[in-house]
Amino acid sequence: MKVAVLGSGNGAHAVAFEWSKAGHDVYMFDFLQFHENIEAISEAGGIFSEGELEGFQKIVYAGHDISKVIPDADLIFAVGPAYSTEPFGRECKPYVRTGQKYVICPSSCAGSIVFKNALGLDIRDKSVVIAETSTLPYAVRLIGKARIAVYNRLKGGCFLAVLPSKLNDEIFNTMSDVYESIELADNVIQTTLQNANPIIHPAVTLLNVALIERTHGNFLFYEEGVTKGVGRIIKAMDDERIEIGKKLGVAVIPDPVIGLKQGYMYDETYDVGYSKAPGFKGIKAQPQLDYRYFNEDTGYGLVFFTDLARYAGVETPCMDAVIRLASVVMNKDYKSEKARTTESTGISNYSPEELKNIL
Repeated sequence: MKVAVLGSGNGAHAVAFEWSKAGHDVYMFDFLQFHENIEAISEAGGIFSEGELEGFQKIVYAGHDISKVIPDADLIFAVGPAYSTEPFGRECKPYVRTGQKYVICPSSCAGSIVFKNALGLDIRDKSVVIAETSTLPYAVRLIGKARIAVYNRLKGGCFLAVLPSKLNDEIFNTMSDVYESIELADNVIQTTLQNANPIIHPAVTLLNVALIERTHGNFLFYEEGVTKGVGRIIKAMDDERIEIGKKLGVAVIPDPVIGLKQGYMYDETYDVGYSKAPGFKGIKAQPQLDYRYFNEDTGYGLVFFTDLARYAGVETPCMDAVIRLASVVMNKDYKSEKARTTESTGISNYSPEELKNIL
């Protein structure tokens, strides 16, 4: 197959490496402002990996010309943070055709809906298969030019759903050929809510603000940053996330439980589960507060979760408090920015009952 990968960050490297390793012709695209990573892959002719994925894999094309990447691609991955989803969709719009298969990896909160809107397609459209995963299938870091280290290739706990879910089987078999432990979710609300980054990263960052500013991130984010008190706040936010799912008819698995399935954790508690997790061992904190743990996981993730909660009729006092305090720390108003909401995605156009039927 011809496999297209949009993006050139940590996750995009890993996705491209593994699909090439599986015997597919991989083509990569990213925007000009991210030229360093994509040009390094082009110069190397592929990607080097160490850890749970090892070796070198050839990449057929890596560059900024999307006309060489999207046309005739059998499977297209959009791999990046929440703010990349809509730009990738707009870039693909001129090349959209019936029967294409896209995977937003990870969803980063309703990613498939955002991408479908950017393609100019109705949420109910079935001409193009647009799926999303609940999380990235790897814990991975760039460690050099065209070189990654894969610390954890998920052993389970990665969910897939198509928009609409009636098309789930259209892509599941293809995905499971490479990601053998991937599981089908009920719909994209479940994959969206199963992403735990918005309940972990902002809380740990907020409760370690002074240490991040003082040391520029020179401490272990999970091992030193998560204590019993921090764990209680994560749990309270997780409880709210689970309640949103219940009101919208999907079961959200508590994060420590899914962490066990994924191979990150060995304990189902919200303190030791993170601070002693083998999959989080050695991970340093971010070097500054102006980082995706606030800007993405609060500005997009938590803002969307709380807006979805209002839509579903669920109170989220702990999530609301973290958003407010993160906004004060960053001297901005994440709520007012409305980076991702039920209105911007179009979800608010439907009642919760109508939405269940559409998804």
